[in-house]
Amino acid sequence: MIKKIGLVALLWFSVGVHAEEATISIALVGDVMLDETPGQYIKQGKDPFKSFAKILAESDLRIANLECVVSGKKGKPEEKPYTFKAHPRVLPVLKKHFSAVSLANNHSYDYGEQTFLETLSLLEKAGLPYLGGGRDIFQAHEPKIFNVKGKKIALLAYNEFFPRSFEALADRPGIAWSEDEYVVYGIQRAREFYGADYVITYPHWGVEQTKTASPRQVHLARLMIDAGADAVVGGHPHVTQNIETYKGKPIFYSLGNFVFNGFTDDDSNTGWLVQLFIKGDDITRQVHEAKIDKLGIPKYSRVVPIGELVR
Repeated sequence: MIKKIGLVALLWFSVGVHAEEATISIALVGDVMLDETPGQYIKQGKDPFKSFAKILAESDLRIANLECVVSGKKGKPEEKPYTFKAHPRVLPVLKKHFSAVSLANNHSYDYGEQTFLETLSLLEKAGLPYLGGGRDIFQAHEPKIFNVKGKKIALLAYNEFFPRSFEALADRPGIAWSEDEYVVYGIQRAREFYGADYVITYPHWGVEQTKTASPRQVHLARLMIDAGADAVVGGHPHVTQNIETYKGKPIFYSLGNFVFNGFTDDDSNTGWLVQLFIKGDDITRQVHEAKIDKLGIPKYSRVVPIGELVR
């Protein structure tokens, strides 16, 4: 009888352990621009992500917005105020620290169609997945699916900062543009067609140098969650913005810069690495602050209390 009770207890314990859900950790950072001084930093054999390497290594998924094209050719820049082109030597460093990069931004097409296509090929050759961009509109809007600890995580990236000529079309490579109906369809498709357990959107939006989200950002973020997103983590304004919880889901309107030179003000040289911790229906978060030096390299500063982030 004692043996039988012991066996039942052992079986119950085993089932309990098996049923316990593992925590999934996802690290996201804002704009990563690897031209100019950050590119020179890598050329010298240095790692711009070194200060955050431990946090990134401990995370199950690591996502960055790649705010430049990657090419070994000279190329002709588009007619716009700022254009960025990184050397292919940056890719092993990115691959070391990140699971995927977003191309849904206003610099992925800085040197035209052929250089954009070269960037895609170089990323593929390096084994570094990308999202928010592709050889046509279908690939650009396709979710990137990761299988983590028995769960499917879908990531979707969108841009809505001009020029719109960077937009992918049926017969043109480019980036995913955030038309509302495309966004809703993409999130629902990630759920229904791909069977994603969690969906995270990573929009490139907002007004540069503004510390509070615009009405458009608020509208789109809530639309994303209404459509089925579990978290919204944005970037582009070059400064951090307010955070919000909507229907129990976290919204980070802007993570600010992460690797980026050329800014002199403190707000533009302060960025966040956000960690999302997902367990069952619960999503918690932790915010790590980066202070960016004059070369555009982030240095670890502190964990930011959530109370400071609600503006």
